Amino acid sequence: MSKVLYIKANPNPEEKSFSAVVGRIFLNYYLKEKPGDEVIELDLYEMNIPFIDRDVLSGWEKLRQGSGFEDFALGEMLKLTIINKLAEQFIQADKYIFVSPLWNLGIPALLKAYVDAVCIVDKSFKYAEEGPVGLLKDKKAIHIQARSGVFSRGVTKDCELGDRYIRTILNFMGVQVADSVIIESVHQTPGQIDDIKTRAMEQAREASIIFAK
Repeated sequence: MSKVLYIKANPNPEEKSFSAVVGRIFLNYYLKEKPGDEVIELDLYEMNIPFIDRDVLSGWEKLRQGSGFEDFALGEMLKLTIINKLAEQFIQADKYIFVSPLWNLGIPALLKAYVDAVCIVDKSFKYAEEGPVGLLKDKKAIHIQARSGVFSRGVTKDCELGDRYIRTILNFMGVQVADSVIIESVHQTPGQIDDIKTRAMEQAREASIIFAK
């Protein structure tokens, strides 16, 4: 049995988010293949995820200096406690399903905050003589992303930095990343929405079978 984190990064209700709708379809197909797996759903917009701010940086510096908790300000202690719990939960999982839109060529801010909370040196990666080494081996991930326009080809291909970032940072941590499920052109070609949804659902079904192996 695997522990799966389903990580949704969209403030919209599920039915109003193309990525979330397809993400749910993917998850349902996946659970048909792996009904015994434990799925933990994280709705990032319903969570308190600290940004890397002055409190976090000063708290980390105190930890490096060997300070006890009596030396921590309340904000430092609270934020580091949350980050530590998120990182431990991420490390203990076996598989990750990231569900997000492409916003301004990248990812939502809270998804970046979440990544910053789980990508921690000496926990999810380390530095060695040959450079950084991912510590999350034997783990798998997939990214399900909706895009308003077409970014898989043409002049906008190099502008897509969201899926590229998620795949890169997961590989950096040692995670094996499956081919992403991409829903494109949802606003650029509104007359083709039904066809877009149909293709996305089939892609999600096929991807779920591979991800379950």
